Amino acid sequence: MRDLSRLVSWGSDWQGLRVAVFGVGVTGFAVADTLVELGAEVLVVAARASDEHVQLLEVIGARLDLHPDETTVPDALPAFDPDLVVVSPGYHPDHPLLVWAAERGIPVWGDIELAWRLRDKVPRADGEPADWICITGTNGKTTTTQLTATMLVAGGLRAAPAGNIGIPVLDAIRDPEGFDALVIELSSYQLHWVNTNAGGELSPLASVCLNLDDDHLDWHGSARGYRDAKAKVYANTRLACVFNQGDPATREMVEDAEVQEGARAIGFTLGVPGPSDVGLVDDILVDRAFLDERHNSALELATLGDLRASGLGTPHGIANTLAAAALARAARVAPTAIRDAIRSFALDRHRTEVVLVHDGITYVDDSKATNAHAANAALAAFDSVVWIAGGLLKGVDPAPLVKRHAARLRGAVLVGIDRAALREAFERHAPGVPVVEVAESETEVMPVAVRAAAALARRGDVVLLAPAAASMDQFIDYADRGRRFAEAVREWTGGDDGESPASRSGSPEPA
Repeated sequence: MRDLSRLVSWGSDWQGLRVAVFGVGVTGFAVADTLVELGAEVLVVAARASDEHVQLLEVIGARLDLHPDETTVPDALPAFDPDLVVVSPGYHPDHPLLVWAAERGIPVWGDIELAWRLRDKVPRADGEPADWICITGTNGKTTTTQLTATMLVAGGLRAAPAGNIGIPVLDAIRDPEGFDALVIELSSYQLHWVNTNAGGELSPLASVCLNLDDDHLDWHGSARGYRDAKAKVYANTRLACVFNQGDPATREMVEDAEVQEGARAIGFTLGVPGPSDVGLVDDILVDRAFLDERHNSALELATLGDLRASGLGTPHGIANTLAAAALARAARVAPTAIRDAIRSFALDRHRTEVVLVHDGITYVDDSKATNAHAANAALAAFDSVVWIAGGLLKGVDPAPLVKRHAARLRGAVLVGIDRAALREAFERHAPGVPVVEVAESETEVMPVAVRAAAALARRGDVVLLAPAAASMDQFIDYADRGRRFAEAVREWTGGDDGESPASRSGSPEPA
């Protein structure tokens, strides 16, 4: 078997390496494409593949074995006798293919480890690979990743977001123009496979776990397994481990992490920051971490007015902005560039997005709230809510979320396959809240849910789609779910009454 510890560069000898790639979505194809370019022999094993990927794999010269029966190992795999397996993020650790590899002692990498080893393909002007800034957390990863990249660019760096945000890191490291820095969103799935093999130890310039709450317990097996995967983001960090002062779990991760000498712990807080933190003083975001006189002074980064104008004025929006600012300051971005980036920033769709206001009722699409932590942040932003919730709960008990927000709920509309758990949570913790269940099929669920929510709402209320669940039981993805919600709202209301978000700036004021 090949000595993989020597494969630490684009210039290493990858020629003839036999690699089995599990999965052929966006990430799996990027893995296969990269390895073929390096001269490896590639066998892709997948339960399904799009017509486009089938054709592209043939064009690049990778073999494809479609094996819909995921309970067995295809004959083509042992016949191929791989030196290495590279697994796509969605594969559960006890998947039969991974069990097969483990029993034979075949090393397993994720796409992030492969990209880290190959990051020197297009070096910076100084000859070094691009710095990596790594971001994870239960909620807020994508916004923080985009914000950080925007700040780096405003500071004069060639930078880009990549990773779980939708742009494979392997595509980013092969960009012929190259980058000074990559801002990488990492899911717990990706982090599970990070820093497990000699020679592939990820070492970011700066890192953050934004927050931690139960999620993906069905994949990781336990809350501890999920937490341990997230904590890997801090391993080997070189300069700044950014953590959430309001979330003790993230502080503990930093305290437990093995980092490089000289790395500092930098907290972010919605209160007044300490000498190594970023935070708020009155309505001003300030830096007390990256300046020599941090014990008795601070640098102004932006105002809450700047954040509100960019749709970042909710508590979780402020927290994400502070985390991004800390990461950007670690990369030596000037405070004025951070302010300019915030002022020019626009949130992605389906993140606390006002669809319209009709008869005094505000309809808000936060379909991106695919877990309880994200839904908690969305619910906390408003005083009186009719909540549309449900989908795939991923093994997480919704009862604490219902209990926490019972007092602000005018009513609830439950959708999706895991409605029973939500119904039981309301019966136990919010028996006085009216609950409507919607059992309609994919095409009808949102129109029916919106009509039911509108019937429960009163002037001044928010009808909030923040499902606290994944979407794949009834929709293509969270974006499809959000689009269908917005379409149903417009169909039900006949448009808006002149109070649409186009006539206002940013997201609604937080409670």
